[in-house]
This record gives sequence, structure tokens and C-alpha cells, in this order.
Amino acid sequence: MTTVLVIDDSPSEMAKFRDMLAKNNFQVLEASNGEEGCAMALAHLPDVILMDVVMPEMNGFQATRKITRGKTTAHIPVVIISTKNQETDRVWGKRQGAKEYLTKPINEAELMHIIRTVLE
Repeated sequence: MTTVLVIDDSPSEMAKFRDMLAKNNFQVLEASNGEEGCAMALAHLPDVILMDVVMPEMNGFQATRKITRGKTTAHIPVVIISTKNQETDRVWGKRQGAKEYLTKPINEAELMHIIRTVLE
């Protein structure tokens, strides 16, 4: 079963992701901030990571950079999913190592397509 690590500090967003992913037969791991997410990525080596940007302490850009540049976690595709929808945010996210950058609110069909695409 494909494992997806969701890193998001919003309980309501986490619930939406959990429901969408479970319904589509993904195993879901959850982290509520960037620091915890980086630790979980290293411990569990998920197949893909969904990353929020606006979080306390370590933001999603910093966590994405840490994961995509880490020796053990560099192979894991990171998809940033954020309310930040400026082109500069999108470019910066990709420069940190994200494979894709989506904006909230997320469309389930689009998310499933993107996950399958980055896993190929």
C-alpha cells in the first residue's frame, strides 16, 4: 500500500486529506508541523509527502528543503499544498525541491492525479 505523509497544522485540513487519501486506498501518516514532519519522513520513508507551507516554527518551504536535500529522504517526492497562491510562492516551492505545488482548497481528483504522477 502506498504511504502518504501529510504535514499540515490545521486539524480540519488534516481531516480532509485523511478522508480523501483513505478513500483512495492510501495509508496516511500525519504530522502537525515541519519539524515533526521531517522526523517522520526520516523514520517512515513514505512514498510521497503532502506539505503545507504556513506552519509554526519550521515552515513548509524549510521542511521541503530539509527533506529533499537529506541523504535518506531526497528520493521522496514532496507536493506542496498551500493557501499561498502567488507565482513567487510556486517558484520558491519548486526551488526548495517540491515536485508539484497545488493551492487550497484542493480538488480530490486533481490531488489523486498529482500523487500518481509524482510516484511514476
